[in-house]
Amino acid sequence: MPMSESTALGQEWIALHHSFEQYEKGGLLIKLFAIALCALGFVLALHEMVMVLLLLVLWLQEGIFRTYQTRLGARILRIEEGVKAGEAVAFQLHSEWLASRAGVVGLLREYAVSALRPTVAFPYAVLLLLIGLLVVMSGR
Repeated sequence: MPMSESTALGQEWIALHHSFEQYEKGGLLIKLFAIALCALGFVLALHEMVMVLLLLVLWLQEGIFRTYQTRLGARILRIEEGVKAGEAVAFQLHSEWLASRAGVVGLLREYAVSALRPTVAFPYAVLLLLIGLLVVMSGR
C-alpha cells in the first residue's frame, strides 16, 4: 500500500528536524573543542600562529557544517509552506539542492556566509582576539 503524500511529508519533516537538531549539537561541540584547544594551547604555550590556524580550520569547518544545517532548515520551511498551501512534494531535499546549486564558487560563498554569521563566528573571533591580545601583551 503506497504511503500518502501527507504521511510522507510528516516523516520527512520529522527526519529533517531531528537532523537539524543534531547539526546544532555538532556545531556546539565544534565550538567547545575550539575553546578547549585554545585553553590547552595557552597552557602548553603553543605558538600563536599554530593556534590561529587551528581556530581558523575549526571556524571554517563549523561554517561548512552550518551550511548543511541551513539547507535542512530551508527544506523544512518549504515543507511547512507547501503543506499550508497544499502543494508540497515529499522527499525532494537533494533534488531541490541540486537544482539550485551555484557551482564551486557559489558553494564556497555559502560556506563563507555561514561562517560569518554571528552565531557561528562566536567564539572564534573572541578567541582570535584573545590570542592577539596575548601576543601584544607579551611583546612578541
